[in-house]
Amino acid sequence: MLQYDPLDCLPSAEDLPDSDDTPVDNELQDLILGLLKAILAFVWADRMDWFFGVDMGIYYDPDRAAIVPDGFLSLGVERILDENLRLSYVLWEEQRVPIMTLEVVSHKRRGEYSTKKEFYAQLEVLYYVVYNPQRRRKPVLEVYRLVNGKYQLQRGNPVWLPEIGLGIGSERGTYLGISREWLYWYNEQGKRLLAPEERVQQAEQRAQMLAERLKSLGVDPDSLV
Repeated sequence: MLQYDPLDCLPSAEDLPDSDDTPVDNELQDLILGLLKAILAFVWADRMDWFFGVDMGIYYDPDRAAIVPDGFLSLGVERILDENLRLSYVLWEEQRVPIMTLEVVSHKRRGEYSTKKEFYAQLEVLYYVVYNPQRRRKPVLEVYRLVNGKYQLQRGNPVWLPEIGLGIGSERGTYLGISREWLYWYNEQGKRLLAPEERVQQAEQRAQMLAERLKSLGVDPDSLV
């Protein structure tokens, strides 16, 4: 008997364009999402069941162009497919809708508060995050949760996301030597998770304190290497 798999008729990631040829609006937009991804890579280093995409197309219909969030998080998928990594995120291959999409608003609006928000709700993305560093009179960070097909604004900064096991929020910090407000992940107690360079600095400070302690005890730290 002939075995028919409808997935065989659909294009794969290799068959689909891996770019919409639309550049990111500015350097900051790229760095904000890069920081979130770098923090996840550290705190979830032992997990291989997640993927964080930055400026990557999500294909949801073989007959339509991809939607390209600034960033998105998926759980329950392979973190690394192979050494060439993902070309794009194809829903009929991944079998998982992202649990979160993120948009960073620049001077040029791209439907972050209207069309994209409505589309992600139709796609049933649980969390939708909008970060607008240009805002002055309204919150710069808005976190929405899908409830009965509609997005409801979640109060607070940071906002705890129980299905992800992390919170997301904004505060001032330093990343790549740049001091400004950034987006960060938080633990359940609301404590900010450190950026990679902060972890390095923390480790160096602890090593220096230990060396000074050993010297005070008459021990040469170099003799222990």
